[in-house]
This record gives sequence, structure tokens and C-alpha cells, in this order.
Amino acid sequence: MDFSLLKIFSPSNILMFIAVFVRIGGLMASAPLYSTYPVPNRIKIFLVAFIAFIIYPMVQANSAFPVPNDIPVYLFILIKEFAIGYIIGFCANLIFIGAEIGVNMFSIQMGLAMSQAFNPTIGATSPIITQAFTLLIAMVFISLNAHQWLFSALYNSFIHIPVGYSFIFDGQLIEKVIYLSGQMFSIAIGLAMPIFSVLLISDILLGFVSKLMPQMNIFMVGMPIRIYAGLILCMIFMRPVAEYCRIILEKLLINVSGIF
Repeated sequence: MDFSLLKIFSPSNILMFIAVFVRIGGLMASAPLYSTYPVPNRIKIFLVAFIAFIIYPMVQANSAFPVPNDIPVYLFILIKEFAIGYIIGFCANLIFIGAEIGVNMFSIQMGLAMSQAFNPTIGATSPIITQAFTLLIAMVFISLNAHQWLFSALYNSFIHIPVGYSFIFDGQLIEKVIYLSGQMFSIAIGLAMPIFSVLLISDILLGFVSKLMPQMNIFMVGMPIRIYAGLILCMIFMRPVAEYCRIILEKLLINVSGIF
């Protein structure tokens, strides 16, 4: 086999490597932890290039990449490659989005919605209590080696959808993405309901107390009660939430692996 530099750096190989790089970049642009933590973009680019350098020989051995005839066709291929990687990362990130929605529900009920701070796991500001739960899910994510699941799903995507023109947004793919997006709200309700329901009952009881004792300033009494009760409930449900997220995350990663 001829391993000359002219063959290694042929136009076909260079264009294929760029396509592999773009698909991995799409994953990094939406994957949890990789896309949200404030890591310098230069380091992310070097990481994507390093992973592409490792995956490229295996991708090249299993696919025959046709050299595009013009730039618009090649741009279409790059958009397709970026979309594939982005879909994988987006679906894996749904558990963090669902957790943020669910925890925000009872943090508002606790009265902590105004305590906003930067949350590195989602790359935006969120209530303090939301950060605690998203960091908990991040630790569960790392303990399950979920990053390896993501790269496994990425590699499987290269096998089932080789670099080139062969990709169609069919109804089955859209149905899978919509189903996984719907699980985001199921995760949010599953996380929020135990604490939210107790806080709602406490608000109802405080309403009865305000009717029985109109002279009591129920607002001044109810605010610290909701905060203390919410914090105690968060500590009580921290371990069950971690176990619940572990089960949900395992199912989610299996579904992500079977998207393509």
C-alpha cells in the first residue's frame, strides 16, 4: 500500500477529515458539560481535532467519501454533519434541561427565584437551588461514564450514516427526537412533584391559618417556613433524586445511541 504524503494529503482525505471534524464539533456544541462549562474555545477546538484525528482512520476504512464537485454541495455536507452531531448532544442534554425546569418549579414555590447566579452546567444564570441539583446530575453523568456513551453514539453514527450525501430527515428520526424532547417534561415533573406538592400543601395550610388568625402577618411567617421546609425536603430527597436521575440517564443514553 502506498503511504506517500501525496496520497495521505489528497483532496478527498482532507475534505473527509474536515467533515469528521465538523460532526464532532456539532456534538461538542450541544453535549452536556462539554458545551456549557467555561472552557476556552481554543482548548475545545484542539480537543475536537484530537478526537477527529483518532476517529478518522476508522471512518475512512468504512466509507467511500465522494469528492464534491463544487463548494455549495460540500457546504451542504458540512451542514448535515454538524446537524448529526448536534442532535446527539442535544438529546443527551435533555436531562439537564428537564432538571432545570423541574427545580425552577419548586424554587419559585420556595421563594428563591430571585437568588440568581451563574450555573456552569447549563451555561446561564439560574437559582442557587437549581445549581445544586444540576451539579448533582453532572456527578451522576460522570459516574456513569456518559461521555463514553456519547462518543459511542457518535461512532455508530459514522457507521450507519457515512460521511457524504446519505442522510435524510425521515419521519422515524423526527419521531425519536420529539419523543426524547417530550421526556424532558417528564423528567421535570418527576423531579419537581415530591417537593412541589409538599410546599403546595404547606401554602394551603398557611391559607387556612390566615383565615383563622387574620391578625397574623402570614406573609412574614410563611416566607421563612417555605424556605426552611424546601431546604429540608431538598436534603431528604437528594439521594432519591440521584437514583432517579441515574435510571433516567441510563435509559436516555440507550435511546440516544439508537437515534441513528
